[in-house]
Amino acid sequence: MEALIRKTSKQKNIALAAHEGCKSTLLRWVVDNKAALNRHVLYATRTTGHLIEDATGMPVNKMLSGPMGGDQQIGARIAEGEIDILIFFWDPLGTMPHSADVKALLRLATAWNIPIASNETTANFLLQSPLFDQEITISIPCKVISLCV
Repeated sequence: MEALIRKTSKQKNIALAAHEGCKSTLLRWVVDNKAALNRHVLYATRTTGHLIEDATGMPVNKMLSGPMGGDQQIGARIAEGEIDILIFFWDPLGTMPHSADVKALLRLATAWNIPIASNETTANFLLQSPLFDQEITISIPCKVISLCV
C-alpha cells in the first residue's frame, strides 16, 4: 500500500490539551518535564496554554478554548502536518460537552499517525523515548486518509 511520508525535525511541535478535571495533572506533568519540553514548540488550547505559561514561563501558541473550537484548530494543524505529537489528558469517565470535537481530534491524530498520549503514563513513555528528540519519518497510509491517487 502506498503512503504519504512526512518527516519531523528534532524540535517537535507538541499540542497540549486537557479536560477540566485533568488540567492539574497535565500542568504538573509539564512543570515536571519543563527541561525536556522547553526544547520543543508548544501549542495548547487557551486555558491550558495560559496555565502552562503562568507555571513555567515557557511560550505556548494558544488556540481557542477546546469547546469554542480549539480542539478543531489543533486538528487542522495536525492535518496540515504542523503538529508532531498530541498530549491530550482526557477523562474517559466524565461527561464531554464537546465530545464530537474530541473524537474528531483523536481521529485526525490517529489517521495522521502521530503519537498520542491520553494520560500521564503514556506521556512519560513518549517523553522518554529516544525518538522524542530525533528526526523521525511518519508514514500516513493513503487508504486511511484518501490523499493519494
